[in-house]
Amino acid sequence: MTRTPTLDDFVIAGIALAAGLLAAFLLRMLMRWLGKHADRTRWSGDDVLVDALRIVVPWAAIVGGAASAGAALPLTRTVQHHVNQSLTVLFILVVTVAAARVVAGLVRSVTQSRSGVAASASIFVNITRVVVLAIGFLVMLQTLGISIAPLLTALGVGGLAVALALQDTLANLFAGIHILASKTVQPGDYIRLSSGEEGYVTDINWRQTTIRNLSNNLVIIPNGQLAGTNMTNFNRPEQQLTILVQAGVAYDSDLDHVERVTTEVITEVMTEITGAVPDHEPAVRFHTFGDSRIGFTIILGVGEFSDQYRIKHEFIKRLHRRYRAEGIRIPAPTRTVALQQGVVAIPQQRGAEEANAVPAIHLD
Repeated sequence: MTRTPTLDDFVIAGIALAAGLLAAFLLRMLMRWLGKHADRTRWSGDDVLVDALRIVVPWAAIVGGAASAGAALPLTRTVQHHVNQSLTVLFILVVTVAAARVVAGLVRSVTQSRSGVAASASIFVNITRVVVLAIGFLVMLQTLGISIAPLLTALGVGGLAVALALQDTLANLFAGIHILASKTVQPGDYIRLSSGEEGYVTDINWRQTTIRNLSNNLVIIPNGQLAGTNMTNFNRPEQQLTILVQAGVAYDSDLDHVERVTTEVITEVMTEITGAVPDHEPAVRFHTFGDSRIGFTIILGVGEFSDQYRIKHEFIKRLHRRYRAEGIRIPAPTRTVALQQGVVAIPQQRGAEEANAVPAIHLD
């Protein structure tokens, strides 16, 4: 038989509870001080750990103070058991939430620090967070005296029905995991789909892939559709790529001089323009006897996909200015119409050997 609580019991219990609250306040201040020092380090993992301790440590002090206060009061065995059980469940809940944040933060930190890994792919972070929360929930049930074996059995049986009902969702989930595991697409890559969508991959989560195009609009693509379509990844196997610029000069041009001047402009652009590849070997390839010009291709090296627009812009300006200074002509396509009395000549596009060959039709 328990005795009736006295004033001294309540005073002792109040002191224990106040001590727990004071300890929680002081520990929170200590964690804040540690957090400032953790921000100065280059490793982001210590920030995650301190952030989790900032949650667990003060609550542990509060739970400890509450448990001491309960022990100081003359409670019945049943009430004492329920109090201790409730405090234990509360502590497990706090630890579970903190552990989920720690694990998810460490996963995010590891993936962001390694190239070729999902730098901002939230699918791994979400999966680890859900797993830790599920384990903590099962531990709480076991602490409350609820057997988890029947629950696991029911989940196993009901999992089949859930899988059938969420077939598309699960297909997108496993497609996202497959995409990341195979490393065909990673956040930060510039991709182009056969359906025409293109842009930088910003995130791959459990259902969809988010792409940001060059106009800063977001394109949302289900993972299953992304895994089943033809796709060009401009960042793999290398981020650097080559671009082709088509040009042409008049037939009376000195091709050796044209090649030399063009090569000098390529070298200048590759050295001075941001985003170009300085060690790119200049390349000019003549390939076509056109109607009014000799066509050739200029091969430029760029650091990544979006750099090509700036490099093309600057190269064409500089090449045009240099050709004018060197007297190299870039002829435009022309048409010649010859008029005779009673005869109209069919217009022909002037070529290298066809300037004087003009067929005619009599207008009788």
